[in-house]
Amino acid sequence: MSETVIQVNNLSKQYRLGQIGTGSLAHDVNRWWHRMRGKEDPYLKIGEENDRTKQGNSEYVWALENINFDLKQGDVLGIIGRNGAGKSTLLKILSKVTQPTTGTVKIKGRIASLLEVGTGFHPELSGRENIFLNGAILGMTKAEVKRKFDEIVDFAGIERYIDTPVKRYSSGMYVRLAFAVAAFLEPEILIIDEVLAVGDAEFQKKCLGKMKDVSDKDGRTVIFVSHSMPMIASLCHRGIILKNGRLLYDGASSTAVHNYQNGGNEDSGFLDFSKQSKKPGDHLAELEQAWIQDLNDNIKSEFDIGESFKIVMKYRLISKTPLGPIPNFHFFDQFGQYVFVSAPHMNQNTETNRGEYVTECLIPSNFLNVGHFSVGVALTFHHAGIHVSFYEQHALNITIIENMNNSVSRSTSNYGGEIPGVVRPIFNWNIRKTL
Repeated sequence: MSETVIQVNNLSKQYRLGQIGTGSLAHDVNRWWHRMRGKEDPYLKIGEENDRTKQGNSEYVWALENINFDLKQGDVLGIIGRNGAGKSTLLKILSKVTQPTTGTVKIKGRIASLLEVGTGFHPELSGRENIFLNGAILGMTKAEVKRKFDEIVDFAGIERYIDTPVKRYSSGMYVRLAFAVAAFLEPEILIIDEVLAVGDAEFQKKCLGKMKDVSDKDGRTVIFVSHSMPMIASLCHRGIILKNGRLLYDGASSTAVHNYQNGGNEDSGFLDFSKQSKKPGDHLAELEQAWIQDLNDNIKSEFDIGESFKIVMKYRLISKTPLGPIPNFHFFDQFGQYVFVSAPHMNQNTETNRGEYVTECLIPSNFLNVGHFSVGVALTFHHAGIHVSFYEQHALNITIIENMNNSVSRSTSNYGGEIPGVVRPIFNWNIRKTL
């Protein structure tokens, strides 16, 4: 059984908003007086949830609140959340850049962190000198760093500038060298924030491959923050979702990505704007409702792979238009990648009267593979360009399951294992003996 290398217990971090120094002396004295008497910090009680979209009543805010999780050796954890969710704050605490307000963090092993461009580098020193400096910070001897030096330079791809002060490096060169140093100097725990997005596509691919090697072959622990859902899903075994400083989900990375993309709403087979005064749309059309139903008109969001189902959209044309509207559905996989877009074949130049319309799209059985999918609903007008009246991305969720006890599910011979891909159609096969 793998050894636990990171243990986070009831971790919270509180920050004070506004300008530094405004009334801080009185607050510091008050905190000191409570601490001397063995009492709780008086300002912990008045901290508010860290919702950046709302005006608060307190000058104190919880960047993180009651976070709990453990990581074992070799785990690859992806941290997902919107801007301001607390991801970077959590990484800074784990990297010992800042201290938690309450709670504890227990870490076993050396940590290498790549939190922002240039982390741990001295701008006046050359790339060569910074490699040795970072190695010393990690507790490595000069001989150990020297043994890894050529690999670091080769991976970073900046050999020509290795003796140039890093203050003259571009942000991409900074990240190349910083990642190579963090990955090759053999820390037990590697922490990486969104900085890889600065690098080019070729370097990002190299970094992902190296992180997989670090985890799978070397058995080291990786904590990875990214807004790229395919990266999280492909690299990480486990994912957690942070929202307003709180832990919403901790489990399989694929499920974490699915929940995050769909706002944490697993069962969203029905979308209703009909009773709202402001509906998605414009002066031409508005979206009323959208839903998923089986062939018996039951609204639901989970289907067996052997079941056919319908995507239904109800919309209203506000005025008579000389352009025929084109309803269309956009299907995405659990990583947010397009699977396909479907629209009916219709005469785009046909005049259409105002009123309420319902459109249905039949998805045949044994088409989508097992997994989580989302559907975007849209209405467009095609005349001298494309006009979009509304487009609700990830409006509906669909889960496709396979019940092997159900004969209708057996879409691929008698194979009972996991089958890759986002679609899994049944084609007509012909096998004949020729000799």
